Amino acid sequence: MFHVFRNACKSGNDTGNVEIRPLVATQNSYSFLVGSEFDTDKIPTQYRRDTDMQKSPNIVLIMADQLAPHFTGAYGHPLVKTPHIDALAATGTRFDAAYCNSPLCAPSRASFMSGQLPSRIGTYDNGAEFPASIPTFAHYLRSMGYRTCLSGKMHFVGPDQMHGFEERLTTDVYPADHAWTADWEHSEERIGKWYHNMDAVTQAGPAATTFQYEYDDEATFLARRRIFDYAMEKTAPFAMVVSLIHPHDPYVARSEFWDLYDHDAIDLPETGPADDPMTERLRSGIEVDKSNLTEESIRSARHGYYANVSHFDSKVGEVVKALKDADLFDDTIIIVTSDHGDMLGERGLWYKMNFHEHSARVPLIFSGPGIENATRSEPVSLVDLLPTFLDIAGTAQPDLGMPVDGFTLWPILQGSDAEERTVLGEYCAEMTCAPVLMIRRGDYKYIHCETDPPQLYDVVADPFERTNLAADPAQRERVAAFQKDITRNWDETTMTESILSSQKRRFAVHDAMEKGAWTAWDYNPPRRASEEYVRNTVSWDDVLHRMQYPPPD
Repeated sequence: MFHVFRNACKSGNDTGNVEIRPLVATQNSYSFLVGSEFDTDKIPTQYRRDTDMQKSPNIVLIMADQLAPHFTGAYGHPLVKTPHIDALAATGTRFDAAYCNSPLCAPSRASFMSGQLPSRIGTYDNGAEFPASIPTFAHYLRSMGYRTCLSGKMHFVGPDQMHGFEERLTTDVYPADHAWTADWEHSEERIGKWYHNMDAVTQAGPAATTFQYEYDDEATFLARRRIFDYAMEKTAPFAMVVSLIHPHDPYVARSEFWDLYDHDAIDLPETGPADDPMTERLRSGIEVDKSNLTEESIRSARHGYYANVSHFDSKVGEVVKALKDADLFDDTIIIVTSDHGDMLGERGLWYKMNFHEHSARVPLIFSGPGIENATRSEPVSLVDLLPTFLDIAGTAQPDLGMPVDGFTLWPILQGSDAEERTVLGEYCAEMTCAPVLMIRRGDYKYIHCETDPPQLYDVVADPFERTNLAADPAQRERVAAFQKDITRNWDETTMTESILSSQKRRFAVHDAMEKGAWTAWDYNPPRRASEEYVRNTVSWDDVLHRMQYPPPD
């Protein structure tokens, strides 16, 4: 099944049933003032901007890692403090049923970048290569005249560490090789070297810093600097992804964020351990039963997570402030989302790797010019972002290199009603030996794995998924319809064969790469520090105009 994305921004009004007009940039003045009057003759040529020119909006996507919307103030949590995300939601559109297409970092991110389900492009797990030949929204936007930039994590596996971005400001926080490959021939065995365990829960607490804090500080600092560069260059619209590692475990937080919360007031999980086979396998895989888990350790882990959600929110605030200070805020559509969620103790589970709501749902908030102030309940997913970005760009769109699995959200963001949508998801990594497949349509979610009993939940009436309706005689027709959709959308036999073959190839490659001299695929950002700041090869005035915003007269 492919949902082929159609060109929704043709010339004139030939846009199907939805009228989509190009956005007009506001005249946010770049203050080259003489006395109290605006004197355009005083603007150096390289800083001039044609304010009569219609300009596509900038796109800034701020991505968290492992952020479940349930644990944000923007989505109604009574304790978690997220004022900056709240402010974007208060002026934009919040999606209340947004899903990742795979509840694991690398496959989710490759899917989000390409608009493809992971099985279409072979990105099955955290050790699977994201092929360089797969077009991404960064490729398409770049071909449409956008400057494209990534600052932070994207967990690209393979030698291509750009995937359409014109520039990348940081290295990644995770390895780019095949080391984290799942092994379905020994699916019952725990991979102790790198697989999750419960240390993140039992060792939660405050700390002066962590590698994750240092990484987020670097990614946000460099993104802020690049935003001001864009403001001074004024050569093209830009699309920037600022991708941070928090609130991903470990649940360790700097005291300034830990101290935002009263430890004794931290709420505990709503649900206890479930007994379905997938849950039991995941609990075994992360060694829940070996961890001597106490109520205090659970409370501390959730405390640390909440603190790190607030840390992520503070970084959202830094990016928004940079856009405002650079006079770009009114011309920029800002999106806040995550690659997947975190169970945080619900159903006795932690982290992700399943299709229950706290793992598979993600925040999705759009704010900016042309965006309606609304809350939307229809199911959507991360593969919808690629076609949405192309519609936001609002210029002649390129031919797609391959059909995409997503639908544009642009008409919804402008207030149009949406047809009933179906969201698809796949999990093909650790602690299973067969694809775990998910369909969300209307109020219901169906989870299928050929080795396990089916699961059906009314996630509107039962948001904590306490009652599996799959065996309910009243749901027989619905279960049959969902199962028919599974058969129509996936060939499980061929899919499993492809996964096993991919794993075998990757094991052979990685085994060889560990012998002799190591060839790293990890990204090493280029930097020529000797050419930065004040040097004798450039004039003082040039440095001032290049590195001050607004520039001096």
